[in-house]
Amino acid sequence: MRSFSTAIDVAAPPDRVWQVMSDIDRWHEWTTSVTSITRKDNGPFAVGSRAVIRQPKFPPALWKITAIEPGRSFEWTNVAPGIRVVARHGVEPIAGGTRATLSLQYYGLFGGLLARMTKGITERYLALEANGLKARSENPSFHV
Repeated sequence: MRSFSTAIDVAAPPDRVWQVMSDIDRWHEWTTSVTSITRKDNGPFAVGSRAVIRQPKFPPALWKITAIEPGRSFEWTNVAPGIRVVARHGVEPIAGGTRATLSLQYYGLFGGLLARMTKGITERYLALEANGLKARSENPSFHV
């Protein structure tokens, strides 16, 4: 397994950061690492929900929610032959706001190879997402 992770402190309450983080349909508005996200089902954001994420320099990827703790965290997985990627997104209260944590774990026969090949862009995209989440969550003019 190969892991990448970033955490960022946000000057906003956890419920505000969670609202922004879990509103996946709007991620493209606050991070340039995402071109679009298209939900493949209707209804609430819950275990079993699926979405196709389009990112610059990557093929479209189908992600499926495998775990969720509303208001705290969610995990989704992308599977391809020989590779399983697990992404976790979480919020936790800290003094003065929230700590948001974003991580990716690569598993499978080709997981380590893919992780090594995409290390630079993966770390850059995690940073873009963390900084975009912070900026959107701290922006009082944005309403979820």
